[in-house]
Amino acid sequence: MIRIVPLSGAGEPLLSPDTMWDGMQGDWALAGDDRANPGGLRTKAELATAVLLCLMTDARVEPDELPPEEQNRGWPGDSFDLRTDLGERPIGSKLWLLRRSTASDATAVKAEDYARAALQPLIDQRAVSSADVVATADPAQRRIDLAITLKDRDGAVVYDRRFGVLWEQLRGLDRPLAE
Repeated sequence: MIRIVPLSGAGEPLLSPDTMWDGMQGDWALAGDDRANPGGLRTKAELATAVLLCLMTDARVEPDELPPEEQNRGWPGDSFDLRTDLGERPIGSKLWLLRRSTASDATAVKAEDYARAALQPLIDQRAVSSADVVATADPAQRRIDLAITLKDRDGAVVYDRRFGVLWEQLRGLDRPLAE
């Protein structure tokens, strides 16, 4: 199993993402006591939410990229309702392809490329002007750290956060087989 979790540290955004993520699944945050949007969804940290959706949504892959015995993933809407004529692109990252990899320097390079590609829609839609991604392997912790920095048109940092891509034993497979 692979999990992507925000790591604490300097540069944390002031507002929590509008998507609450527990490391296994996400859910929309409600607006709460917002008088202008009673009963609606919270929209106070749009950029942080967009980054989470870009990184934590599994992207569909081409058949030749699909590892043996894996089923393709991804947002179903990307397969039938994608308006490329309007600049729409598939959402999500290919980080899920690293599920059977080790936390190595080679895997970190792939993770960096996958994260950068996943964030490209934010640049294409002009939400940010650039996305800098640095991935570092931490084999002892079975983790790849992703440092994500987004800048606006003036070059000012508008988002700076770290994520950990964690590998865990598949449930039930980390115990010895019964005799």
